Amino acid sequence: MNSKHMHTASKHNRNAFVPGPDAPMIDVSIDGIELKVQQGTSILDAARQVGVRIPTLCHHDDLCTSGVCRVCVVEVEGARTLQASCATPVMQSVTVKTNTPKVRSARRHIIDLLLAEHYGDCNTCKRNNNCELQSLAAEYGVDFYRFGHPTEPKYVIDRSSPSIVRDMNKCVLCRRCVRACDELQGVGCLTVASRSSRAHVATFASKPLANVVCINCGQCINHCPTGALTELDQTDEVWTMIEDPTKHVVIQTAPSPRAGMGECFGLEPGTPVTQQLNTALKRVGFDAVFDTNHTADLTIIEEGTELILRLYKALVEKDESVKLPQFTSCSPGWVKYMEHFHTNRLDHLSSAKSPQQMFGSLLKTYYAEKKGVDPADMVVVALMPCTAKKFECNRPEMNSSGFKDVDYGLTTRELAGMIKESGIDLPKLPEAPFDAPFGEASGAGAIFGATGGVMEAALRSVIEMVTGKQVEDFYDHANILPVRGIEGARLAEIPITEVGPVPDLIKHLVPNWDWLKGATLKVGVVHGTANAQRVMEDIEAGGPFSECHFIEFMACPGGCLGGGGQPIPTSPEIRAKRSQAIYQIDADYAVRKSHENPMVLQLYQEFLTDGPCGHISHHHLHTHYQARGKFIK
Repeated sequence: MNSKHMHTASKHNRNAFVPGPDAPMIDVSIDGIELKVQQGTSILDAARQVGVRIPTLCHHDDLCTSGVCRVCVVEVEGARTLQASCATPVMQSVTVKTNTPKVRSARRHIIDLLLAEHYGDCNTCKRNNNCELQSLAAEYGVDFYRFGHPTEPKYVIDRSSPSIVRDMNKCVLCRRCVRACDELQGVGCLTVASRSSRAHVATFASKPLANVVCINCGQCINHCPTGALTELDQTDEVWTMIEDPTKHVVIQTAPSPRAGMGECFGLEPGTPVTQQLNTALKRVGFDAVFDTNHTADLTIIEEGTELILRLYKALVEKDESVKLPQFTSCSPGWVKYMEHFHTNRLDHLSSAKSPQQMFGSLLKTYYAEKKGVDPADMVVVALMPCTAKKFECNRPEMNSSGFKDVDYGLTTRELAGMIKESGIDLPKLPEAPFDAPFGEASGAGAIFGATGGVMEAALRSVIEMVTGKQVEDFYDHANILPVRGIEGARLAEIPITEVGPVPDLIKHLVPNWDWLKGATLKVGVVHGTANAQRVMEDIEAGGPFSECHFIEFMACPGGCLGGGGQPIPTSPEIRAKRSQAIYQIDADYAVRKSHENPMVLQLYQEFLTDGPCGHISHHHLHTHYQARGKFIK
């Protein structure tokens, strides 16, 4: 079985000045350091090449150049005024000075002016000690408010969203949130309203965030330099539940937070702390700690079976009503994006719930019965990388257990705060396993956190179930590299040259695989909803993605590991290190395929007894969607 693959990169470039491959080399002098750079390189990037640090505020490596804050100003020989280094390309030989009295004075005055309109107390701000404005003020010796300081708030804090809190009193008008929402996500929920001293970041018609087209992804939070945007903090509510002796409080943890949590405790990005985190959560007071990878594996079985049924109906039964390609449904930001922007394609979404929601339903039914706990007294908490998970667990249809399936979704940042509040030094803790019955799962569930991970996990199982052979016979160490990568959208083709017997688990659904022999499975992988929009346009136009059978969509850059609830800061380099950690975790698992997870097989024997996509699993593990549209009332 050979595979073909091709990549399509995002149209978005993070820098307005991207040197072409044939751009000439230009001589540059920066603070007396001589170097050569390609024509079109920004002064900021040129300085970074030789280790000269220029402070920035509006600049972010994920986003296009803006140049609005002017904190990065430098002296350029021959220029009449100071130049913004992030927005000034090197077009000819130039001499730059980054540390003159004129430059330092200008930067300090800019910071003072920003503080003159920045209301709030750093001690009570969620971004205290992780705020770029606060750091710049300390770096440039701000010891009093030279131009005054607001004593009363100008804006009412918007707490309407189940995921995101907006406090525009702390906004510095860097526009990073506006650009992240537009460039990375293609949503355009935020904009700059009015001009001059009246300029401010606003939603459509200044409506509450809950009442506009927002997918709750939290990329605005990850890219905000201050405390103007934060997640809705639910830790006090969780503490109340933990301290209530009548409650049985359990927590499920996803792989991406486990790959990022160490950053909150000073560890290098990509340092996994899974086993230490288990110990910490027990010390915090949770009654049981479970691995979300189990229901990631369950998602693969349910979603994969749904795909097989769609293909069988389309190819064998010639049912023209079948909707292909099938889209993944485990990213709640992506699902809500579809509900707003592509209501005509909602039936392309898999009906399978996300792993978070599947787990909630199982915990309040299967686990509650085994444990002898009244589900009314059970509290299910989910540690997730994603602010959209807060919205997802509050969807009214997520109650198949007879109760709210997941009570609280906590971000990586929130749970790190709870651990610190408990006086726990996470990196120094001993390791501990997950609790039974949902202990160690599979490596396939772990790679859900990286873009392409859901597709790779699905292919590992589909290839083995269809061919009857080990996936290692086709891909070294079961690593399906054609679906891995960082491109915004990519395609892969998997020819099915041989077939085997139908596994017992789904034998009641399809009689044989003869109808797949000689076929080519076409799949796609997309991350970031701005890229998703381009793929949806390609599908509408009958382009290459319209020929796919299955497409993985993730709302956030890099997949879940770049989610809106992950540690701040974020960057392509940080996300790459988290991805490496996730794939290493996968490689270390004894079981690396979802269909070989013993607990998943036990669930089908004891609880989901009519098999994948059966009546019982449809009740507990599947859902439906709501056409929300783009029009605001």
